[in-house]
Amino acid sequence: MNHEVLHRRAREQGANPFVYWLVRAFFQPFFNTYFRMSRIGREHIPAEGPVIVAANHRSFLDPFVIATMARRPMYYVAKEELFRKPIVAWFLNALGAFPVNRGMGDTEMIETAKAILARGDIVLIFPEGTRTRPGSLGKPHRGVGRLALESGAPVVPVAVIGTESVRRGWRIRPHKVRIRAGRPLRFPQVEGPSPALAGAVTARIWPCVLLQWEWLGGLPPIRRAAVIGAGSWGTSLAVTLARAGFEVDLGCRTHEQAVELQETRHNERYLPGVELPDTVKVMRAAELELGGNDLVCLAVPSKALPAVLAAYGEKIPRRAGLLVLSKGLVPPLGTLPSAFASERSRARAVGALGGPSHAAGVLEWGASVVLASLDEGFARQLADVLRAANLDVTITNDVTGVELAGCAKNAAALAAAAAAGAGPNVAGAAAGKVFAEVDSLARAQGGRPETFSGLAGAGDLVATVVASESRNRRAGELLAQGMPADQIAPALGHAAEAVDCVPLLAAAARNARLDTPALDGLAALVEGRIEPEQWTETVTQPTVRGRKRTVRAA
Repeated sequence: MNHEVLHRRAREQGANPFVYWLVRAFFQPFFNTYFRMSRIGREHIPAEGPVIVAANHRSFLDPFVIATMARRPMYYVAKEELFRKPIVAWFLNALGAFPVNRGMGDTEMIETAKAILARGDIVLIFPEGTRTRPGSLGKPHRGVGRLALESGAPVVPVAVIGTESVRRGWRIRPHKVRIRAGRPLRFPQVEGPSPALAGAVTARIWPCVLLQWEWLGGLPPIRRAAVIGAGSWGTSLAVTLARAGFEVDLGCRTHEQAVELQETRHNERYLPGVELPDTVKVMRAAELELGGNDLVCLAVPSKALPAVLAAYGEKIPRRAGLLVLSKGLVPPLGTLPSAFASERSRARAVGALGGPSHAAGVLEWGASVVLASLDEGFARQLADVLRAANLDVTITNDVTGVELAGCAKNAAALAAAAAAGAGPNVAGAAAGKVFAEVDSLARAQGGRPETFSGLAGAGDLVATVVASESRNRRAGELLAQGMPADQIAPALGHAAEAVDCVPLLAAAARNARLDTPALDGLAALVEGRIEPEQWTETVTQPTVRGRKRTVRAA
């Protein structure tokens, strides 16, 4: 339908009284009953005169439920795609909607909104520009600031929550919907405001919308993060987040390390040549006050998780998200790190990070990472944070697959290095068999095969193999030289996750009744039950399959 006609009707005629009040007479009782709708702060919306209502946008239902906050028609902008069918366009226009060409700086939309305000009506605008769900609120566009300045109308910040959970396909489900309005904001009228001034006014309006949103229990944005563990990954992540504009608390294991980092602003032992930004606050981990953080990152080896969570699990606030960076299994039962952390913290959501992301390379070249979480809102929110830190992020809910893929690549790198003395054929066979056997374990536990064939599995394995500083590869070389497993970490000066993880993986495979000869042999080597020569001899020997479930090589 011709947009010019729709804009002219909105400017000159307004909503069709018969259609508007008939539709409202039906829907308002329906909303009150079916959605148990609660409306807070209705007194903040003036009963007469021009008003701009600035609200977050979660669902197509938002304009209809927010309109019940006032006892007069509320006009709103809607994406132009909704007006392509003439009947639908006429109906929406009769209810007070007028089109906007998103992302194009639609001048006609602004002029229509100004005309509606000039005659003393209400305009509802969604500064995010599109529906944002799930997670915390998106970033606003400066159009609301421009409209407020050019019209001089007061702006009422409004938040709505619950509408994003109403629709599943074509089914409209009963779900609690709540709306809250704050006090009106007033700005001086300005002719032709500059983009910078419009952006500044928007920056004043949007925090008030966020305030209503958080009061309703909405997911708060991530403003401040804490990283527990000042090793290579912990330091790299702290620097990455700080460069993206976040305030970061970096918790060190010892007082001596904290003092050194505070004085030199360099972590020469774990991440040489990288200066800590001023927004990274270094302290001993025991001194961390986690109550003020929106994100807590555990950058410690998996075997250290029990002690770390015993010390800090209860200190993590309920409103904070928890990101686990450990690539291994938690002793003594071989628990996945994210599951272990979820059971022992009060965090609202837990995520795990996988993919090829060696610490030093992240800062210099960036990285493509895989973020796994069962909480879709937290995953989207954290992905936005990591993207702001210049990382390429893929989101998945296959937490089991991502975490076991991290274990598999470490174990495969260890296996290849331990067998390298027998030649590349044996080294390749060792890595491939171990990787395939852990893949089968992941599938037995609900992991998806595409996770192992993607960034979290094959991509991370290649990165570990080609990295000159790979600790797991170096650990395999030391095993091949006959060094006992318990002496490897002191010799490296760093933890090699695979050394601790392989026996736990082998035990988990036995419990799942999987036939994993390569993994069993590697575990025997790590535990000192066989010599390196015995390990290399058995890698390419044909094996007799028992009654356990057969593992097929990937």
